[in-house]
Amino acid sequence: MGAAVSGLGDGANGSGIGPGLGDIPESCVACVFMYLTPPEICNLARLNRAFRGAASSDSVWESKLPPNYQDLLDLLPAERHQNLSKKDIFALLSRPVPFDQGNKEAWLDRVTGRVCLAISARGMAITGIDDRRYWNWITTEESRFNIVAYLQQIWWFEVDGLVKFPFPADTYTLSFRLHLGRFSKRLGRRVCTFEHTHGWDIKPVRFEFSTSDGQQASCEFCLDDTEHDDANGNHKRGCWIDYKVGEFVVSDSEPVTEVRFSMKQIDCTHSKGGLCVDSLFIIPSDLKKHKRRGVLK
Repeated sequence: MGAAVSGLGDGANGSGIGPGLGDIPESCVACVFMYLTPPEICNLARLNRAFRGAASSDSVWESKLPPNYQDLLDLLPAERHQNLSKKDIFALLSRPVPFDQGNKEAWLDRVTGRVCLAISARGMAITGIDDRRYWNWITTEESRFNIVAYLQQIWWFEVDGLVKFPFPADTYTLSFRLHLGRFSKRLGRRVCTFEHTHGWDIKPVRFEFSTSDGQQASCEFCLDDTEHDDANGNHKRGCWIDYKVGEFVVSDSEPVTEVRFSMKQIDCTHSKGGLCVDSLFIIPSDLKKHKRRGVLK
């Protein structure tokens, strides 16, 4: 078995054993690559010249791009994508593409080529955000946008926003990324403090979204769980948690989909505080299942 496999790699130019991988026409290799993921294609490109040529084929990489990839390119300066091959376009779009003054980012998943989107806290409307008695901005490497909004204390907690985007046909999950407690680094170690954290175990926060074609979802979560503290502490404190609001379906990238979203706790009988608001994610639903842990559904 081992000899036969090594013989395939030798091709017709070496030992004379018979045809090998190097004898497969590049067009045939390209047809096979249509069914592989981008990482698999890049790995196989190292085998020989035919595989390397097929791995650079525009027809192969165009099949990995979403049908409306030009909409994403339009978010970038024209000089950044002029005269690029389809492979280079895929590589460009698999990195974050910022828009709306850098408060939103879109990118392609590197394995599937499907479109993902994130919105920074700076891209949301946050009640009281300009009053430093209530809110502060914290720079951090723990956010893809390098900044989060930190709530010290407030009675009326309300965050909302909207995004208009040409999502390709797919099923998407919308979630908020939140963190109870304030974190920092001391002597190279991550440290969390909870001096302002209160009020989130009294009544739940309501999460909602609606789309321009009439889809909507809502749910409620208590962000704190002091009743279930144990020897290991409170599992909702000191870590980032994605709160899943729901799913929506896009059947076509035209017309552009508008999504309105919000999270609220506006019962003014008690204050609440000690919460970091990072971002909102809109990601293809089955991709979300393979993302980082800490997702509440």
